[in-house]
Amino acid sequence: MTLNFPGVLIKADKNGKSTHLIILLSGRNLLTAPDADMYGMKVRNKKRMRKHLSKIMLVVLAVFIIGITIPENASAVSLETTGAVKNEYTYEEAVFITGTPIIFKGTSKDIKITQKESKGKLTETHSLKLTASNGATLTRNMTYESDVVDYATIGQKTSNGVVKKYTEKIVVGKITYTLVDYQFSQGTVADNRAASDYYSGNVISRKTYAYQTGTGKNAVQNTVTIDTDSRHAGYENFWGATETQITEAVYKYSDGKTSHVKNRLSISKSRVLNYEENLGSLGSFDGGYAVVSEKDVISEYTFDLSSGQKGTLDLDKEYMPTIERLIIPKFRDLSKHYAKGAIEKLYSLGIYSDASNFFSPNTPMKRIDFTTAIGKAVDLRVMEEPKTKKSTSATSVFKDVKRTVKDYAYIESAYKKGIIKGVTPEYFKPDNQITRAQAATIFVRALGLENKAPNPGYMTKFKDDAQIPNYSKDGIYIANELGLMTGDPTTGRFNPDQPLTRAQASVVLERFLNYLESDLKQNYRDDILFFN
Repeated sequence: MTLNFPGVLIKADKNGKSTHLIILLSGRNLLTAPDADMYGMKVRNKKRMRKHLSKIMLVVLAVFIIGITIPENASAVSLETTGAVKNEYTYEEAVFITGTPIIFKGTSKDIKITQKESKGKLTETHSLKLTASNGATLTRNMTYESDVVDYATIGQKTSNGVVKKYTEKIVVGKITYTLVDYQFSQGTVADNRAASDYYSGNVISRKTYAYQTGTGKNAVQNTVTIDTDSRHAGYENFWGATETQITEAVYKYSDGKTSHVKNRLSISKSRVLNYEENLGSLGSFDGGYAVVSEKDVISEYTFDLSSGQKGTLDLDKEYMPTIERLIIPKFRDLSKHYAKGAIEKLYSLGIYSDASNFFSPNTPMKRIDFTTAIGKAVDLRVMEEPKTKKSTSATSVFKDVKRTVKDYAYIESAYKKGIIKGVTPEYFKPDNQITRAQAATIFVRALGLENKAPNPGYMTKFKDDAQIPNYSKDGIYIANELGLMTGDPTTGRFNPDQPLTRAQASVVLERFLNYLESDLKQNYRDDILFFN
């Protein structure tokens, strides 16, 4: 039995502090060593698009809407469906209304796109003044308004919008195309999970332009109506985000001719962890990690126009990368350990904060340490609601975890987000060893994927299925399907009650981050672009 993961998604602003992302294991089932986890298309033949997709597969992902100022809790999705690309300075958009592709361009001085949310209303404005190499001009002013409804009890939001104001003129030679009517409807749903938010939505619109051909007695008044159907899907987590949009447009001219244009757009923000050797051989350290943050937008138009022209047109933009150096691990007991790479990455990223030079990789991982690491990995503290005097509680969420404990905020957040539960309703047993069953359950709860398990009554593939605790069965099933945790390849057992060592916990935590970074990006960018 396999998991079915449809492209469901949503946006919730994380307002993440400056942090670090990493390139981890390249495959979801790849192990660092035989005992690392306790034991052990249809592709379109378009060279240019394939070049972009190959490139982005190499980096860890993250996505953001191109150049929009986004308020907290607003939708990440732009309401425009033009296939435009943008970086810090330049903007490009292809227009097909004349029967010939025209690329309009502008700079940051010519483009203003903003979002503002107030009292459940999200207002998005677009103001553009663009020119083309043939002297053509495009001016556009749009205002969209969406009703945002927060279903806080289930962690979801919906946004449904319409266009409120519009003006647009496209001047090509002696012909002016004036937008005379614009019908627009948009709907997006967002699901806010602890480790990642997912969103999905649709836009349908109809634009009608009027234009005149000929002069004097030979003047003819014409119209062209553009019907657009667009779907978008994306996710955002503390480590990254990806949004992909598929748009199909049909142009209907008053003389009976038609054009068809399909656009595939994907927006990505990536942070890549590179190991940088120290240039000085006599220094106190051999090297350390640096995070290079990158953003890119790729767009492909496929067109069959009324003029008889057919083909593809690709646009892409990259943002200026940034670099950030991380702290240097100096553990003295990892020199040849199979988990050395995973442990040092997690330490450099601040997920571990051990002050000692000895990590003790083969000692059991405590429940409190594992929960804190998960909390830091998904930045649960940042996700907490601001506390007021009325909401501040003097009582800990568990009787055996004092509020003065270091990193208590992560424990409290993990509990409130439903990631962890106590051994009993009142006691967490923070110093107990984390078991494999508990770790798998925590991973899946953090991802919000509990409902991906089969209907109750199913059996996992492990020979010790009967020994798997009921509370962890869904988590173990899904964690195995995702490649986060596997069983003993020799015995076929999962060994749910066996504790994880600090090294083994580090390897599966690394895989967890890899899923948030690489696997989600592949699903939300590469898979959508390849198969739509």
